Amino acid sequence: MNRRQLLAAGACAALPFPALAQAPIRTRWTVRGSEGFDALCFLGPLSGKPLYTRYYEAELTAFRPKFPAPAQAALDRLQAAADARGSLLAPGLCTLLSGAPDATLDEVIAAVRGAETRVLPAYRASPYWDQESWDTFLAGRADLIAILEGLRTAGFAEFRRGFIGARLDPKIAALSARLATADVIAEQERLIGRALDPGIEIVLLWFSKPHGTRIQGQRFLSHVDYPDALTIRIAGHEILHPPFPMEGGTAKAAIAALEADPLMVRIVKEHDPSFGYNSMEGILNEDTVQALDQIIAERLGVALPPAKRWAMADDGMHVLAAGLYGMLKAEGYDQRGGNIEAWMADAVKTKKLSPENLHASASRVLDVPADQLWPRKKAA
Repeated sequence: MNRRQLLAAGACAALPFPALAQAPIRTRWTVRGSEGFDALCFLGPLSGKPLYTRYYEAELTAFRPKFPAPAQAALDRLQAAADARGSLLAPGLCTLLSGAPDATLDEVIAAVRGAETRVLPAYRASPYWDQESWDTFLAGRADLIAILEGLRTAGFAEFRRGFIGARLDPKIAALSARLATADVIAEQERLIGRALDPGIEIVLLWFSKPHGTRIQGQRFLSHVDYPDALTIRIAGHEILHPPFPMEGGTAKAAIAALEADPLMVRIVKEHDPSFGYNSMEGILNEDTVQALDQIIAERLGVALPPAKRWAMADDGMHVLAAGLYGMLKAEGYDQRGGNIEAWMADAVKTKKLSPENLHASASRVLDVPADQLWPRKKAA
């Protein structure tokens, strides 16, 4: 029971007459695991990138001796190519392949081998379709098959069960019970101004840290040990991508406004590229969603304090999120809702995205002087 529900329950107990029934929960939750997605996510730790290895030192120590050298060489090639593109390898593969069966590693291998019929139709029909990404996937398919077959040879399925096996079923049951009261979809619809499918699927994994990854459909990948509140926050975030069409006029106008802001240009250029968001479009997409998901988390009683959240996240790069959140709260948008694309179009026209206004709003939220928003000073 979250804080809002607890207060409502107390208020109802004091009433002399029955309270009106609450509206039915609109969100329909499904929770499951996936060996196939865990295999794809394990490419992150196996790549050796510190973003992942700090979470999986014991697993890597146990698995690396069994992982074939040719498979590791193939992974090194794919990771170098992803780094050169400024993209995240494992999350990108999860999204591209997520229209195909994923319950087992063997199903993922079959999907990659037969991608033209098993993967392409769903991927092409999804909002994630990108010809260049598909061509890159095909160019690296032989290496990806070598990697996945290397995982199979090294006994990945049994290895994974040793970590997640005893945790998965109890977590699915407990999380499903908690989610039954979290109406994320209703909150999202209220803020973006358009209808969403009521279904959300959460796929619990072992090798997904530090990400919560949106895949095709209203589905996302989470970690089996994440607290329930974090999983709700991830759901509140991931389903919102993109908050409005990134190829549309509103997004293009907002990007142009942000590209005239020297601070935002520096953030794109100077932040750690391993976090992603390596373009102004990427930051606009991500930070608009973060501003909205903070409001959702607050209304569902699972929020982190905004200043603490954005000081910690990705070395403090999400200045735009803090600025947008501050403006939305100041205008009462969090209470009344609206259409976020229309709000953003108005923000461009009325110069809310100007450095003067945006930096001042972020400064108030983050409790940092406007001239110290980026880079953030490390705590002593």
